[in-house]
Amino acid sequence: MTYRDYYEILGVPRNATQEEIKRAYRKLALKYHPDRNPGNKEAEEKFKEISEAYEVLSDPEKRALYDRGGHTGLRNSGYRGFEDISDIFRTFSDLFQEFFGFTFEERAHSQKRDGADLSTEIWLDFEDILQDKEVTLELEKWETCEDCQGLGYDIQKGTKGCPQCQGRGRVTYTEGFFRVSYICPECNGRGFTYKEMCVVCGGAGRVKRRKKLKITLPAGVEDGAIFRYPGEGEGGILGGKPGDLYIRVRVKPHPLFRREKNDLYGELKINFVSAILGEELKIPFFGKELEIKIPPGIQPGDKIILKGMGLRDWKTGIVGDLILGIKVELPKEISPKGRELLQALALTENLSKGSLTEINPIIENHSKKRENARRKKESLWERIFGS
Repeated sequence: MTYRDYYEILGVPRNATQEEIKRAYRKLALKYHPDRNPGNKEAEEKFKEISEAYEVLSDPEKRALYDRGGHTGLRNSGYRGFEDISDIFRTFSDLFQEFFGFTFEERAHSQKRDGADLSTEIWLDFEDILQDKEVTLELEKWETCEDCQGLGYDIQKGTKGCPQCQGRGRVTYTEGFFRVSYICPECNGRGFTYKEMCVVCGGAGRVKRRKKLKITLPAGVEDGAIFRYPGEGEGGILGGKPGDLYIRVRVKPHPLFRREKNDLYGELKINFVSAILGEELKIPFFGKELEIKIPPGIQPGDKIILKGMGLRDWKTGIVGDLILGIKVELPKEISPKGRELLQALALTENLSKGSLTEINPIIENHSKKRENARRKKESLWERIFGS
């Protein structure tokens, strides 16, 4: 691992006095402090680096070890630096009280808070899911104030220790043996107040705005599907990350078609002549025409399948089929001339009138079963009582 020189990090000469080292650290700490750079990982790493340099160079014993043996000499002595930002604030609690007006314990009351997740529904017509659908949403939500970066105060003017609780975040009332401690009402437990509130958000750290969001829903999306849009929820406070937006898709039913996975099911009505002779039809289908061939002799309930005319699977891209069930419509009334023609057709094609040809075997079989049962019963009585 490559280590930078501590003197170089703080920008001081190797013979710098303790006061010079302290002034250099104060200047850099104000610049890279996490509260002034919320969410900035680069600034956070820089803050750790300057804090480690200051810890070593501000301690005469550690500084002497470093001057003699560098980073290796420090590590051999057991020095390990800081684990995280919390270690820095604990170690330099008094120093930060002097620099910024609050200590680590007081700062803990003002930790960042992530924004809340949001959820909403989008209703689509059935026709919308035949292809990708672009939708514009308009949401009213809390967003992180850009002017103060969610801190609630004027960043340039900074903060000051709370005069009521003396920066402790809690107020203690004592009378004799009776002692009560409660959160400071002046600073809400943070231990510091703003020198000047942010004029944009009024100290809230967030502002309410209406925002338009364009999203594209994939073709074939199913009713009830949920989509997540990271970072499109409410804004965070004190450097907290924004929440997410969850959108549930609802699809209105169609009066003529129903969906089963990626297949579309519908009903095609034809007259009995088309069913007998066959026909080529053109039917409207969501803005276009489909050519359908009705084969001669098709029966009611038969299905015509049009491959690849169904819905696209919004996950795999596979397209389903259009399946049309055949319904044959018979005329309720017919003209005398039509009756003659149909009767002539029946004679020509040897179409017999309704008969019991198919049902007679069933009746005969049922009669045989009843007769066999009667004989078995008589035989049983004869065995018991004798003939």
